[in-house]
Amino acid sequence: MAIKFSKNSRLNIILGIVGALVIYFVLISLLIYYEKDSKQASIVDYPNAIWYSLITLTTVGYGDLVPATIYGRIIGYIFIFTSIGVYGIFIGQITTLMATIKEEKHLGHNGTSMSDHAVIIGWNDFGKMVLDQLISVGKNIAIVTDDRDDIDFIREKYNTKNVFILFSELDNHEFLKKANIEESSIVFVNLKDDTEKLVYILNMKKIYPQLEYVVTLDNGDLKNTFLAAGVTNTISKFEISSKLLASYMFEPDVASYSEDIMSVAKDDADYDIKQFRVIDTNPYIGKAYQDVFFDLKTKYNGVLIGITKRDKYGNKRLLKNPLGDLRISVGDYLLIILNGKAFKLIKKVFGVDEGYSSINEKES
Repeated sequence: MAIKFSKNSRLNIILGIVGALVIYFVLISLLIYYEKDSKQASIVDYPNAIWYSLITLTTVGYGDLVPATIYGRIIGYIFIFTSIGVYGIFIGQITTLMATIKEEKHLGHNGTSMSDHAVIIGWNDFGKMVLDQLISVGKNIAIVTDDRDDIDFIREKYNTKNVFILFSELDNHEFLKKANIEESSIVFVNLKDDTEKLVYILNMKKIYPQLEYVVTLDNGDLKNTFLAAGVTNTISKFEISSKLLASYMFEPDVASYSEDIMSVAKDDADYDIKQFRVIDTNPYIGKAYQDVFFDLKTKYNGVLIGITKRDKYGNKRLLKNPLGDLRISVGDYLLIILNGKAFKLIKKVFGVDEGYSSINEKES
């Protein structure tokens, strides 16, 4: 934790220290001056005077050295009362420091070591729903908010090691490093309106050009604008909801199936769609799509519905129900409908967890 002082604060601290030292040595000199002529005095030189002052100020009080004169005792009283103040200031500073450390941790200012995690910029009800879905699949999430009240709510609601919260101005791009944003897999820009999101992403791309961004749009016509700005994925809330509503109106079973399959499976009997990256130990490398389809159905009751490949330029292409002779390669993503029980088995066989991984993409 870095504690920063302004120029005036540093000057005041220096002047305070110098002033305290001057007063201290004046008192020491006066103590020696009044004590040196007394036959019973033992504090007659600087070493003894400094020793006496230190054990008095630190409240140790051995009693081996004591003033013998009236004026010497008056100076001794000053040291005694000063020691009470010093002790109080010391305790107060320790208490303040501990409170500051606790508050810095509470606000996320100590940072996180999360990697391959999702970062949510901005907090609202929609962000909460997204967070619920991400937590249910075990994803690590860092949330950045500029509203102090959000911190307490999120910490109380999501008391889990999977969630890191950072209190910061959203346009403080350098401070976002506290959320380890450079090692994140995706950044969800969750601001109020489309214009604000676009400006924010353009500024972010200047500092973090390698990151992948996703946004939701109120105006679906701006999709190409955001893609041109460097956004990886855009989702129009109204476009998705209107398609689902229209489907409910003339093919309700299809709509119900689509809505259910998009939800995260809650138990072993529930079905949803999972995405798995093909790594070099995957048993299906080099095999035809149709062979993999039948094998997954036979062994795990899973349905292979699509595959994502990269073209020669590195761009991802999603192939829905492709031709059967298409070969599986390292770096592909297989999209499979399966239940919770099959998911556990396939995850073990494939040697990877579900979802997109920026770390694996960088390695490939």
